[in-house]
Amino acid sequence: MRLGRVVLDSETTPRRVVIDKTEWFAWEGDDWLAPVKGAKIESEGRLVAPLAPGKIVCVGLNYLDHVTERDPNRKIPDEPVLFMKPTSSVIGPGETIRIANPEHQTDYEAELALVIGKTARDVPRSEWRNYIAGFTCANDVSDRTLQKKDGQWVRAKGFHTYCPVGPWIETELDLAQAVVQSRLNGELRQNQAVSTMHFPVPQLVEYISHIMTLDPGDLILTGTPFNVGPMKAGDQIEVSVSGIGTLANSVN
Repeated sequence: MRLGRVVLDSETTPRRVVIDKTEWFAWEGDDWLAPVKGAKIESEGRLVAPLAPGKIVCVGLNYLDHVTERDPNRKIPDEPVLFMKPTSSVIGPGETIRIANPEHQTDYEAELALVIGKTARDVPRSEWRNYIAGFTCANDVSDRTLQKKDGQWVRAKGFHTYCPVGPWIETELDLAQAVVQSRLNGELRQNQAVSTMHFPVPQLVEYISHIMTLDPGDLILTGTPFNVGPMKAGDQIEVSVSGIGTLANSVN
């Protein structure tokens, strides 16, 4: 099942929807793990970010080739590297990434994201799937100049529009077959299997939920593969995860 949010032409507030091919239906109920498909929505509108997360937890350096691509001396982490992005950085499909500091190198980072489905605290890795509502695509936009200057990453990755998410939430995904890709102006840049993560998804859910309580609608970005690179005004960046779809955003 695909879940999302739309803004209808006659409204300003997003509605939660179940997406069936090109048709939208009301997403009823409050249970993220058991969404109910309601009446068909006849009005026209547009997709927006598929959720408004309570918090965004991010994993860094989770594909080995990416660990050393900017620093050949960087040590491979022995446990997940975590940081967070503010919820104000979220935008949806078709929206514009606005470069905060055009004089700085600002990179795309294609990622698989997990959507939490129920309150998760101290989750054993064997039970991770019971807590996940679904999966979506994300772009961890990063100001490399500030990232290097600050040492920690919150400012560099926290500007408005620096967390595109979408185009929808896919409730079922075969992680063994999923591949994360990015395309800049149609040219393939990143292309790596989720199965090659240094810290796999079950371990991430266990690790993070032992640190903090995860609530329904929270988002976990699981890390980016090798070959991140810069964007500039006028570019088009696409993030795809096989089995989910493609998140496309323009850059300004």
